[in-house]
Amino acid sequence: MAGAMGHRFTELITQYEVPGAALAYLHDGQVHEFAAGVLNADTGVEATPDSLFQIGSVTKVWTATMLMQHVEAGTFTLDTPVAEVLPEFRVADAEVTKTVTIRHLLSHTSGIDGDLFLDTGRGDDCVERYVEACADLVQNHPLGVTQSYCNSGFTVAGRILEKLDGKVWDAVLRERIIEPLGLTHTCTLPEDVLRHRAAIGHVEGGKVAPVWGLMRSAGPAGLICARPADVVAFGRAHLEGGLLDDPQAMWEPQIDIPNPHTLGKQWGIGWILDEWDGHRVISHGGNTIGQHAMLWVVPSTGTVVAVVANGGHSGAFTHAVATELFAELDGITVPPTLGPPATPVEVDASRYAGVYERAGARMTISERAGGLQLRIEATGPLAELQEPVELGLVPVDATTFVGRRDGDPDWMSAVFYELPDGSPYVHLGARATPKVS
Repeated sequence: MAGAMGHRFTELITQYEVPGAALAYLHDGQVHEFAAGVLNADTGVEATPDSLFQIGSVTKVWTATMLMQHVEAGTFTLDTPVAEVLPEFRVADAEVTKTVTIRHLLSHTSGIDGDLFLDTGRGDDCVERYVEACADLVQNHPLGVTQSYCNSGFTVAGRILEKLDGKVWDAVLRERIIEPLGLTHTCTLPEDVLRHRAAIGHVEGGKVAPVWGLMRSAGPAGLICARPADVVAFGRAHLEGGLLDDPQAMWEPQIDIPNPHTLGKQWGIGWILDEWDGHRVISHGGNTIGQHAMLWVVPSTGTVVAVVANGGHSGAFTHAVATELFAELDGITVPPTLGPPATPVEVDASRYAGVYERAGARMTISERAGGLQLRIEATGPLAELQEPVELGLVPVDATTFVGRRDGDPDWMSAVFYELPDGSPYVHLGARATPKVS
């Protein structure tokens, strides 16, 4: 299997135009590692199994795990209000400020507008200063009524760790996870990453990304850099112990994801929850500037897989790797990405036309023959790094649509739905976005 996967891995990065990638997996107690391609298209430095890639939001599971260590120690419970352990915490809604809990943060149900990418400097106070800036964040949806991906909530969670442990988040991570697991190729700060071979992201056209990484204030939400074998070791600890007395408490479903076609069906504590061929799967993905990572754990078989890539059609690539690898290792069929139905579906799409907006993104949806037209514009600090995206949406059923850009093998799905109070929303890219006009 190892030799065949090494050859196939190289074929897949070519097929999906990925500059470089690395893979590690645990199966039957053995860890296997592969790498192919280059870390940087301009320099041609070869990707190796020990190369560090940005794992992005996979970091969130690490931050959630450290908070769960405090839960197990009796420091607080998941239902403890954030303000009780972080009295200086504020958001725009005074009632949410008082009542939002740690559970809300870790299950993306706080409703706090989550895409505040704010550079608060490189100092050790950057997370603290970020949390101060959250005082202006409005609600994307009412507290607890639906799921919407919330980066800002995880930086707040990281600040809780800093306050309790009396150290910066990077040091807490090192002491609570990196050192206990003996991880030798896991870092957060660029000056530490530079001690290793490190990937840079690639954007449209295969060009090297204009900047290497996100601002330091995003640390607890997505700044870990690691080799895949270290990520696998972290996933293994959630199966075999080493970090928590009861890691399965993080696998308990907290809320159904309104759009189950993108990441999974439910959110747990930190983890995304799904089921493949009757097997429970816990996972998380991550995207930074031109880099992408996926971690999957299948408790029933003990298989853990981590894949990282630095550009190209990276989402379709990691899905293809998972599809072939889990079929070979465990005989499990990975569900295909949702695409258009074989027979066209006719729906009344006019009711979905309008403008949907949240912090960081504006979506304009208009009616067109056979479906809808979607325009996504980034707003705020990341706007200059992301060009507007336009694509047609084809109906799959009365509320679900799919679309993709020209030349992109990956379909994206959008689900239109209403909150209990009747407010119209679209769920796209793991985020709930309200209709504003």
